[in-house]
Amino acid sequence: MAQLKRVVEPFGEVNVYPSGAMTHVVATILMEPNKEGTQTGIALDGSGSMSQWYGVPSGGVLSSIFGTKSAQNIITPVAQKICAYLARRIDADGGTTVIYWAVGQAGGQIEVVGDLTAEQAERHYFGPPRQFGNGTQLLPAVRYFVERFRDAPFGFYVFVTDGEIHDLEDVKNYSRQLARDIAARRRRPVKFVLIGVGENVNESQMEELDDLDTGTSIDLWDHKLAAELTRLEQIFAEVVDENARVADRGKILDPQGRVVKDYSDTGLPAKLEFRVPAGTPYFTLEVEGNRIHQGLSDTTAVPPSEIVTTRRSSSAGSSSSPVEELEEVLPMEPVDVDAGDVRKKAEQRDDDWLGFDLKFEPGREPPGLDVNK
Repeated sequence: MAQLKRVVEPFGEVNVYPSGAMTHVVATILMEPNKEGTQTGIALDGSGSMSQWYGVPSGGVLSSIFGTKSAQNIITPVAQKICAYLARRIDADGGTTVIYWAVGQAGGQIEVVGDLTAEQAERHYFGPPRQFGNGTQLLPAVRYFVERFRDAPFGFYVFVTDGEIHDLEDVKNYSRQLARDIAARRRRPVKFVLIGVGENVNESQMEELDDLDTGTSIDLWDHKLAAELTRLEQIFAEVVDENARVADRGKILDPQGRVVKDYSDTGLPAKLEFRVPAGTPYFTLEVEGNRIHQGLSDTTAVPPSEIVTTRRSSSAGSSSSPVEELEEVLPMEPVDVDAGDVRKKAEQRDDDWLGFDLKFEPGREPPGLDVNK
């Protein structure tokens, strides 16, 4: 299987499965999930390898002689955006649970920050944990969310990391058992998404979890790189309601314009599955007068899509709605951090937020906020 990196809108994910003389294609259309009772969480990697991404300087004692460059915290803007979005749009209670993982001895502990509303998340400084871990154990964080929200109808949990996972086999084993329990309806469904950050993300372990064979139809893990996200909704690429219809009709065409699959009678679903001959360079989605061309490899030359309208409709009764456009989601400008102040900021918690000097763009103030006070 090859999960393509070069995916054009409106697709969220395109997977290609070579099978002899044919190629099996599974593609999803980006949809914002609308699952009743959803609980959400975001877990920030607190291991020592992440220190530079929290803006913790690593220079020696003589660095100040030559002048120090302000450290940059790239975690705060990423966490602010993801946490606020989940709280505002997805979480049933309007608050996303935030924790640090891989902290403390052997990186096997978690540090709970709390449940943040969208407005709180947008103001929160996501500094380093109280104690960086000297290992990177993911399983305690996974278990924390699964057990805390055991009775939630659906759980969606994001793990921000540089890709170093020291207990990978334990996580795989736990995931296989969890998938079996979900398939047998002994557990409620969940989705885990790893978000890779930093200049040298170790993507190999993230891919191992993403491609994990659980022996069931349950796909627990997905992964994305923050630097490659163009729309925040891409984290939902694998959270697809297969019964949802995004348009009343549509067709899949081959490069010669021949119909591969026709959805005129059933409506265009959010998850598309079809087969094309091996070696087919790309396919075309024809919907509402538009022709969207999607390559079947990351190296294929694909003609530009023919877009007549950007409107996408959803049939009545659909359980999801098409995502809205978000510009310049990630990567974002890092937060400058004074090297001498980074530890002080790390100790700030919820009750310190009111001391921040907040500025909002005109017309973009949070609802109910009087900026003149």
